[in-house]
Amino acid sequence: MNDLKKQFAKETTITNELGLHARPAAMIAEIANRATSNVWLIKNDQCVDASSIIDILSLACLQGSNITLQIEDPADAEILNQLHELFESGFGE
Repeated sequence: MNDLKKQFAKETTITNELGLHARPAAMIAEIANRATSNVWLIKNDQCVDASSIIDILSLACLQGSNITLQIEDPADAEILNQLHELFESGFGE
């Protein structure tokens, strides 16, 4: 990842026991839908739209999976921070 993309990305790990299931996916999509541009979740070589619950679930993220959160517009930095905090909190589980 080049330096410019690093400014708009944060790495995190799935910590909750059940991984990324429907409830956390809905929480992610709700936050991502507030963004002015695209928000992406990246696992290995797979990149999905963070505003789509189905796309998020297609990543099949189990506990311990490493994820990169990425935004396209610097105006969405607060969205990136909110998503990172949600992941770090284990989705409140």
